[in-house]
Amino acid sequence: MENNIPIDKGAYAHLSFGGKALNDYKKIKGLIEHCKYLGMHIVLTQGSFDMIHVGHGRYLKEAKKHGDLLVVGVDSDKKIKKRKGPERPVVPQEERIEMLTHLRYVDLVFLKELNDPKWSLIKAICPDVLIATKETYNNKQLKELKKYCGKVFVLEPMATTTTSAKIRRLQISTAKKLGQALTPKILKTIQDTLDEMGG
Repeated sequence: MENNIPIDKGAYAHLSFGGKALNDYKKIKGLIEHCKYLGMHIVLTQGSFDMIHVGHGRYLKEAKKHGDLLVVGVDSDKKIKKRKGPERPVVPQEERIEMLTHLRYVDLVFLKELNDPKWSLIKAICPDVLIATKETYNNKQLKELKKYCGKVFVLEPMATTTTSAKIRRLQISTAKKLGQALTPKILKTIQDTLDEMGG
């Protein structure tokens, strides 16, 4: 939007943790409209952000470079369970949201619920830049998204491993340790039982 009002990049600096995290579409839409009126460029990215790791931090730092205000849409626990299974997320939504609010590159965090209509947050704020990963959208969706976004920028992964891979490694490691600890005991129990039956 063209105007002669000087950009006040600190317009949202008063937001506390309670104000930095939202789940009301009307409120975020109003806040974003105000920021756009001030001439700020809005960047949006979305995800689970489960077990926040260095890749998430690097990704959000890179996303912030594309504008003045970075909004992070976070999938609710129910939304993640439906997509990734009953064991996920590892970290509950309240903690994931709070962790994101502590990252200096993140200006606003928005909780996305399971039953929200498709692309609700994107349509509500119409970001100047939508940041995504290769796995998030297919080519057809990327073209469709351009109706609601100034541009869509696809970032490469920022870490050598994902949260899902980390969880799998932990599960495998735990299973091996349990197997090593339990196998001799189980074998002894079986042997003792056979001895008793034979004796």
